[in-house]
Amino acid sequence: MSSLTYDLTLAGLSVGSAAALTGIGLVVTYRSTGVLNFAHGAIAMVCAYVLRQFVVEWGWPLWAGATVTLLVLAPGIGMLLERFVFRPLSVLGGDPAQTLVASIGVFVLLVGGAALLWGQGARDDAPELVSADPWGQLAVALVLAAAVGAVIRWTRFGRELRAVVDDRQLAVLGGIDADRVAAAGWAFGSFTAGLTGVLLAPYVRLDPYGLPLLVMEVVAVAVVARMRSLPVAVVTALAIGVAQSQLTRLHPSGWGAPLLQAVGTNLFVVALLIAALVMPSVGTRDALPRTAGARVPTPPGAWIVAIVLFLLPLGFAGPDLHTSVQVPALGVVLLSLVVVTGRGGQISLGQAAYAGLGALFTALLAAGRFPGLPRLPELAALALAVVLVAPLGLLTGWPAISRRGLALALATFAVGVGVSRFVFAQPYAIAGLSLGRPAGFDGDRAYYVLELALLAAALLATWLLRRGRTGRAVAAMRDHESGASAAGVQVPSLKLLAFVSGAALAALGGGMLGMGLRAFDPAAYDPVRGLLWFAAVVVLGADSTLGALAAAALLVGLDAGARGGVAAALIGVLAVLVGRFPAGPYEALRSATTRLRPGRGARLTEQGAQVRRLLRPAGPEPAPSPTLTGLTASTAHRTPRAPEAAADAQPPQQPPAPDYETPTPAPALTTHNLQARYDGFTALQDITLTVPPAHITAVVGPNGAGKSTLFHCLAGTHRPAQGQVRLGTRDITHLAAHARTRLGIARTFQQLAVFPSLTVAENVRVGAEQGRLQDPSAVERSLRLLGLDGPVRSLPAADLPTGTLRRVELARALAGAPRVLLLDEPAAGLDTAEVTALARILKALAADGMALLVVEHDLDLVADLADTVHVMTAGRIVASGPPGRVLDVLDTAGTREAPA
Repeated sequence: MSSLTYDLTLAGLSVGSAAALTGIGLVVTYRSTGVLNFAHGAIAMVCAYVLRQFVVEWGWPLWAGATVTLLVLAPGIGMLLERFVFRPLSVLGGDPAQTLVASIGVFVLLVGGAALLWGQGARDDAPELVSADPWGQLAVALVLAAAVGAVIRWTRFGRELRAVVDDRQLAVLGGIDADRVAAAGWAFGSFTAGLTGVLLAPYVRLDPYGLPLLVMEVVAVAVVARMRSLPVAVVTALAIGVAQSQLTRLHPSGWGAPLLQAVGTNLFVVALLIAALVMPSVGTRDALPRTAGARVPTPPGAWIVAIVLFLLPLGFAGPDLHTSVQVPALGVVLLSLVVVTGRGGQISLGQAAYAGLGALFTALLAAGRFPGLPRLPELAALALAVVLVAPLGLLTGWPAISRRGLALALATFAVGVGVSRFVFAQPYAIAGLSLGRPAGFDGDRAYYVLELALLAAALLATWLLRRGRTGRAVAAMRDHESGASAAGVQVPSLKLLAFVSGAALAALGGGMLGMGLRAFDPAAYDPVRGLLWFAAVVVLGADSTLGALAAAALLVGLDAGARGGVAAALIGVLAVLVGRFPAGPYEALRSATTRLRPGRGARLTEQGAQVRRLLRPAGPEPAPSPTLTGLTASTAHRTPRAPEAAADAQPPQQPPAPDYETPTPAPALTTHNLQARYDGFTALQDITLTVPPAHITAVVGPNGAGKSTLFHCLAGTHRPAQGQVRLGTRDITHLAAHARTRLGIARTFQQLAVFPSLTVAENVRVGAEQGRLQDPSAVERSLRLLGLDGPVRSLPAADLPTGTLRRVELARALAGAPRVLLLDEPAAGLDTAEVTALARILKALAADGMALLVVEHDLDLVADLADTVHVMTAGRIVASGPPGRVLDVLDTAGTREAPA
């Protein structure tokens, strides 16, 4: 037994050493560039193939092939990726999550390119670089870890590396060559990837899909190390490797034996699931690029062309028609990503798992093998499979409530890998399983007609999720999650809705795909497919249903009409360029066409203009746009203004009082002995204050005084460590931001929190629909009050100036009929006239009974506006009183701040 234990330990150390190399490479790349390299496994696979090409196909000596592969090719791949893919994203200051999409694009590109060059079959003749003795591999891993750790900790390059990761622009201003640091990090990370690939290739299946996925499964060791600690990554890798090896000696019996054996042989996957779900702090600053989820304009006539193209296969026959059957089914699967990613703005890399479950459940139900249920007809089985899979969307939807960006990507990827390994790869679930077609639709042409009907239903469901109150709320969540919560949108519920709806659509498409193929094929739903589908939807327009259909046709058509891997390679190229063309290839083409169009257009001569005036009598003069404060005086003779002019309208001298009525007296917002901490640092200490109704309360103080933390505690975006927040007599300390909004607490943001994909009126309507009261006139009243009821109301918020957007944000807050209004530096970005008009509106709101709290740096505005001023320093309130007395004290002490 001791000999067996020793042998298994050695085998585990061999596996753990390869995993440790992967962890070292991922950590170094992340620490030097801030990018989790999803392409790490694909680089490993390419290097393994190249070494085999050198040694097996071309007859090179092993040492020569290994030298070129590991010291030239692997670092060269990393440096090329840094120079042409990730450096432009860093220099241009793009959204951090664009690097995530780009790295997935590199993964897809390399996988597709390898399939093109070497085919999709498995190879078992990869050369052995290091003997099976684990001590050599372990020594390589430990030496690399020690050397890298020493460089990072004790050398100038290590200090430069940490500085670049913390703030690239600041590091450059300090004289650091950030490009050199990033290039070195990528070169070393790619070297470790190549080393991992050539070490693993002799002992595992070498194919374009299996090896990259196997390497990416061990990303768990880097996640456990929080993408920082090399010793933790190495120890974790060795421990999991040894434990997985030791578990092979167990031979459980009973009904759960296959599942337990699957767990024992896939311990890295289990670790990935646990790490991704338990450690949500990794990469939480990253989110899906807003432009990747933005609405993409549909080319004129595109839907007519799409309908014609999807009807064309009805005239096909034979293999062409059989291939075309896959397109509508895959289109439905990709529509699920439109719902989750395009509509909801959530990263989901596990949709292939739900599609596979839909196909598996349909097959089991149709065969009468689903536990507790009788055999069902195929259509009924498909419908019930959709119902059964939809709640499983909570597997990814629930983690999405507290995760964003990289953390969410890892969680969804882990779920996809887990389902693939523990369900699809197990013979107890899929052995002897076949799948027929519904009665009356057995032929390809008849079944294609059925698919078109189901695709139309899926398109209708996707369209409905974009319309009305729910559609506006989902768009608000996608555009600005914190702003949506502040407007009263129940963000957690909407995230669950997006993932459950996405799971249902994916299950429907997966079941359709299985029926089209007449079998359940686990390879059609592996996690690599999920990455490919995600990349395809993002690059062709994540919010475009037409883009999803185009992606389905592209993926099926290219791989059917050419050598496998063409579609993946093309999608990979487009995904790599997502940072340069974030709105997709159509928008990039349209922009290029616009730039190339001749600058001078046709113009009428003066005589032609006179003729046009004679032939086209002047219509009624359009109604003038109101002024900033909703002035209703007659302006019949005012010259009409363009939308841009309306957006920048200047305020009048005497605004009217707002036509808001407070049906019940507004309650006071109070805090009692409030304390707040961030990672052990005490930001607030014993704060007690009152924000009374019909009163403007201001909080001032230097940067770092705790003003923003206090504001977040009041708004519900940060939970205090001690103390209470009360609205009247009600304790709201533990209520979420959207729940406080529905009680009558509205807020604005220092950094603008508008929804760029919605129009001005739709922005305000979100606040009215989600606020305290449901008042149909609230939208028009808010627009009129803030001077937004002219032509500007129909403009998208994305391209409006700062002053107008400040008004849009305030109008949205007021549309919910709040009783307490929290304003975080409301004058930021406004000119003098706009600040004056804003002060008049706020005074009028307070006179109408509303309680207002203003956090502001502009002390002149505070002196003119506030009834009570609280001065904060080092997390404490050090002075309170009327503005004249408190600000005079600050002047005397010489601590009064200049206006921001």
